[in-house]
Amino acid sequence: MDKLKAIRTFVQIAADGSLTGAARSLGSSLPAVVRQLAELEASLGVRLFNRTTRRISLTEEGHRYLQSCTDILSSLEEAEASLAADSVEPSGSLLITAPVMFGQIYVAPATTRFVQRYDKVRCQLHLNDRNIDLLENGIDVGIRIGKLPDSSLIARQISTVRRVVVASPEYLAQQGIPKHPKDLLQGNAVRIFSRWQPWTFQEGEKQFTVPVTGNLEFNQISPAIDACLAGMGFGLFMSYQVAPYIQQGLLKVVLENFEQSPRPISVVYPHAQLLPARTRAFIDWIIQELDGVVPVL
Repeated sequence: MDKLKAIRTFVQIAADGSLTGAARSLGSSLPAVVRQLAELEASLGVRLFNRTTRRISLTEEGHRYLQSCTDILSSLEEAEASLAADSVEPSGSLLITAPVMFGQIYVAPATTRFVQRYDKVRCQLHLNDRNIDLLENGIDVGIRIGKLPDSSLIARQISTVRRVVVASPEYLAQQGIPKHPKDLLQGNAVRIFSRWQPWTFQEGEKQFTVPVTGNLEFNQISPAIDACLAGMGFGLFMSYQVAPYIQQGLLKVVLENFEQSPRPISVVYPHAQLLPARTRAFIDWIIQELDGVVPVL
């Protein structure tokens, strides 16, 4: 018995609701369809359909087996499509989105190298700190930082990132090194509009907030980092944003024992099946480009 052919026949019978309809859809004869179904049921040791002279319906075992068979055939089709896509040179338009600073540092250079490799692909990279809806905006691939909400999107995690409190050595010498997040209330906080206000920390299993205050606020991350470098106070940033300055000793991380759990960095896309060659190639490319590159500290 050709097991795969028998499974296809079983799924088609369930779809058409009749043996005759399945034979017509498959371009086969009715006796052949009946024989394949009988051989499949015999090999499984269960009856998949209840049959009368007027109708045919799935048994309870048939319902369970149909779901498994549908998944198997879908996976097979996806694998075949993937092989076909790999044999085609990626081409066409690709729309990508990523957070502003992360995109500037990592995604934009990787995208440029991707187009250098696949010059038939036209890439548009939109940098935005809002989580734009991929489906509504026709976006092919997104880079997301943080926990992802339940959705129909497929996600592949690349790395993780910490949220760290930093200050310059000069400011710490003047203000003192905080032992607990509440000590930040005695200092100056360099803040970013509408982001992490108040600042959130974690002690054991418990999360708590500290309503920090300060005399400098910005709507972009870069000038806030510059202010911290200038000794104007404490700042709360993603670790990749300040990693070069920490490595150079220009900023120091404080309150590490009170940090929240690291956040995932993920590549997300609307669906996994039948992806165009350009989309599949870019996903594989960006994962390889960013793997091990983003500093966690």
